[in-house]
Amino acid sequence: MSQPPRTALRKKSSLLPRLLAGVAVVAIAGAGLWFWNSRKNEAAEGAYRTTTVERGDIRVAISATGTLSAISTVTVGSQISGQVTDVLVDFNSEVKKDEVLARIDPSTYEAQIEQGNAQIASARASLRQAQATLRNAELDYQRKADLGKQQLVAQSDVDLARAALDQARAQVNASQAQIQQQTAATQTTRVNLDRTVIRSPVDGVVLTRTIEPGQTVAASLQAPELFTIAEDLSKMKIELAVDEADIGQVKVGQAVSFTVDAFADRQFRGEVQQVRLAATTTSNVVTYPVVVSVDNSDGTLLPGLTVNAEIEVSKRDNILKVSNAALRYKPTGEQAGATVATQQQAGQPRGGGISDDLARVAGALQLKPEQQAAFDAAAAAVRERQAARTAQVQQGGASMFGGGPGGGPRVVVSSGAGSGAMQAQIRQRMVERMQQDFAPFRATLDDAQRQRWDSELRALLGARRAPLYKLVAGKPEQVQVRVGASDGTSTEVSGDIKEGDVVVVGERAKE
Repeated sequence: MSQPPRTALRKKSSLLPRLLAGVAVVAIAGAGLWFWNSRKNEAAEGAYRTTTVERGDIRVAISATGTLSAISTVTVGSQISGQVTDVLVDFNSEVKKDEVLARIDPSTYEAQIEQGNAQIASARASLRQAQATLRNAELDYQRKADLGKQQLVAQSDVDLARAALDQARAQVNASQAQIQQQTAATQTTRVNLDRTVIRSPVDGVVLTRTIEPGQTVAASLQAPELFTIAEDLSKMKIELAVDEADIGQVKVGQAVSFTVDAFADRQFRGEVQQVRLAATTTSNVVTYPVVVSVDNSDGTLLPGLTVNAEIEVSKRDNILKVSNAALRYKPTGEQAGATVATQQQAGQPRGGGISDDLARVAGALQLKPEQQAAFDAAAAAVRERQAARTAQVQQGGASMFGGGPGGGPRVVVSSGAGSGAMQAQIRQRMVERMQQDFAPFRATLDDAQRQRWDSELRALLGARRAPLYKLVAGKPEQVQVRVGASDGTSTEVSGDIKEGDVVVVGERAKE
């Protein structure tokens, strides 16, 4: 066999080191570029303080204070004066209706009754005397009238006999009236005699007692208070003083949780029963009374306890929420310009993600298969229109109600004095369009489902919108989200946002 030339072998051996060196240089350059980009991204992300969009529950509650009391409290007084002879109940005594609580000395009224009976007997005797006089006057007049017809007596005698008859009749009527008068007076005394026995008007518990045996009760212009009876302490109420800024959120039927200092380790529950219109102003602070009904079947709660209550005005379950700091964040300086440019390049439409919110509302209605099919058809049409509108926004020529598949006139929102009215018009257009799109679906709902759907749709379309800044590739990117309930720490958000997104809450100070 022939051997390869020595020159060719030498060329191959000289090219190998160069090739390896080139590969090493490329690898080193790639690693350096990767390391530089990583450091750059870390530095960019490190320039912001961030938080994460979470899924959870939000409970919105209004705090107020009040006092526990019985639902019905009756004050027992005395309508007569006299000395108290007996007190048969004490504080905390359980009493039944018509049970005797106390007695007042009845001797005065008993004597008055005896006197009245004697006066009635005297009046009856006078009546009998008047009746006898009347009979005699009737006979006398009859005789003289007959004689007068025969011209045997003077006419004057007949007239006098008639006058005597009339007087006798009047005297009988007067005696009968006197008997009635004396009988009524005696009956009044009997009523007062019965009032010397103080009885309970209701079933309940004696809260207060202000009399002792031997004490004199003086009933003049008003009835003195002897006892206070709480009716049925198994049901109680709380009168809360709610600030005028919060009263608009309070509705009948809302749940209330409260604590009392006497049982600090327990939490009790009630329900809003009444929102009263009688406002009270104290030190220029206006409050409204809210009545809360409480079940006290175990008898733990006592009248008069001070209550620290929370009225649950809203509870949102399994929703997206974000820290309130993220909604307060506004980019500054160069970051503000870069964020606006990023948003314009992305072409994000305002108010996106409403289809997901509507799906969540529909899911809570427990729809039947045919109802779900009607909803899916309407939601698909809405998503197609939003996609077309987004494409127009990215092309730079469409507004929220531009000439896309959704139809309708073009609306341009200016930043002048009329922008609030224009935004109201846009919101009204959204409501009308959604009502049209989902009209077939709404027709399949029953009354309860339809009422809830309308309420949720109005709340969704009328929700306030706010900018949120997502951190994308180390840079904040503005998105418009709908803002819902807030508990003071976190706020419900919906729109072009999802669970796990990192949002900016602030900028770190440059070193």
